[in-house]
Amino acid sequence: MLKEMVFAGFGGQGVLSMGTLIAYAAMKEGKEVSWFPSYGPEMRGGTANCMVNVSDEAISSPIDTEFDIAAVFNIPSLEKFEPKVKKGGILIWENSVIKKGPTRKDIHSYGVPAIRTATDKLKNIKVMNMVAMGALLKITQIVKKESVLTALKGTLPERYHHLLPLNRNALDMGFDLIKTK
Repeated sequence: MLKEMVFAGFGGQGVLSMGTLIAYAAMKEGKEVSWFPSYGPEMRGGTANCMVNVSDEAISSPIDTEFDIAAVFNIPSLEKFEPKVKKGGILIWENSVIKKGPTRKDIHSYGVPAIRTATDKLKNIKVMNMVAMGALLKITQIVKKESVLTALKGTLPERYHHLLPLNRNALDMGFDLIKTK
């Protein structure tokens, strides 16, 4: 099982962190991973993305041109990566700010109000990526929720560990946003 993913948005939206957490969580579960970031020199406010591969076997290259899963948080990222989602793949997009969503009919598309949920319900926009992460985990089951929380505790500097409960709430809220069929 090789899953090729991309997380994309503006710097500061937590897309690199999302990729890092998926990679660490997958490693904790004994899977092979690659994480390949790409961002402009201005980082915060500029474009940023990262490619993450998760597999049961060795990964030959961290660079992908097509993706099984894409999570995008702004219009430029939607325009760039929607065409690169494989037929039958998954596109998760932030629908609080992206009003005109994907147009493809040959992929599974999920609009997630991550920013609105983080600001209105959790009163902290910085956890919007964890809301999106919860939705991603519910849709893809790529790794377990507990593995992501363990990865977060391991990667988050200790001085921010008081934010772990907030991040768990954001993850749970995102998970609950996706209704099963």
